[in-house]
Amino acid sequence: MKRRPSLNSLRLFMQIAYNRSFSETGRLASVSQPALSRTIRLLEEELGVRLFDRNSRNVTLTSAGEALLPIVERLAADFDHAFSELSLTFSGDRGRVVIGALPSVAAGMLPGVIASFLKDHPQVEIILRDHLSGALYQQMQERQVDLAITTPPESGEFAFEPFMDDPMILIARAGGPLDQPGTADWSIFADHPFIAMAPRSSVRELTDAAMHKAGVTVRPLFECTQLATVGALIEAGLGVTALPHSTLGMVDASAVITRPLGAPVATRTIGIAYPADRTLPPAAAAFMKHFLQVARAAALTG
Repeated sequence: MKRRPSLNSLRLFMQIAYNRSFSETGRLASVSQPALSRTIRLLEEELGVRLFDRNSRNVTLTSAGEALLPIVERLAADFDHAFSELSLTFSGDRGRVVIGALPSVAAGMLPGVIASFLKDHPQVEIILRDHLSGALYQQMQERQVDLAITTPPESGEFAFEPFMDDPMILIARAGGPLDQPGTADWSIFADHPFIAMAPRSSVRELTDAAMHKAGVTVRPLFECTQLATVGALIEAGLGVTALPHSTLGMVDASAVITRPLGAPVATRTIGIAYPADRTLPPAAAAFMKHFLQVARAAALTG
């Protein structure tokens, strides 16, 4: 064998073997008969054998052609299958997506969005990791996470697509002294035991900045890393807190009351972040598109 034949020439050989006709194969393949004859002649030269016996009326396979046909069928089928599978990956219909999310998002809107995405992309594997914002950005830098639903980045290393403004609200025990209508003042936190989120969390940074602007000095009675712990402490009457509105799904709504907070207005922006210098895997890009469509629609109707 002088050199390996091309897949295109092998496919044309296979079609002629099926059709038993050069003219019919040329018509179906949109190839002129002279060009088709030249392709088969070159293929025979490459293989060093004659593949067809033909006259003015008949085209038949030689014994070499009969030996070659099942091999070409297998090669063509394997090639088509491989690229069919690969096309699913390229289109985002197959693959693995590692999503990072703030705990409030991971326990709130995200599960429903993942479920709706998987209905249309059942062959995509979703991995979810919930962490505070700083840890999420570090994991993206280390390539442990493809994208993260979090607060804005502090550096230009990451692209950020915002989809929601998340205002801070007062949360207190239902039936307690703060269970009354109206906007609450930040000074309330100086007069009642304050339950804070852990230092360096995005929520803690937001409450500290708002209290500084309001001229309120507060020493937290508790500092928690888990929102469920904050909710349990409030329900037990051990204090009050300020949390983003999106976190309400992580506390027992029947056991607490919420009130908007007055000036200074404190709001965090939530969006999808991903490394600016890295092309997202197709499945991750498809998930991001789906998530933003659902999240922005929800923000408009909400």
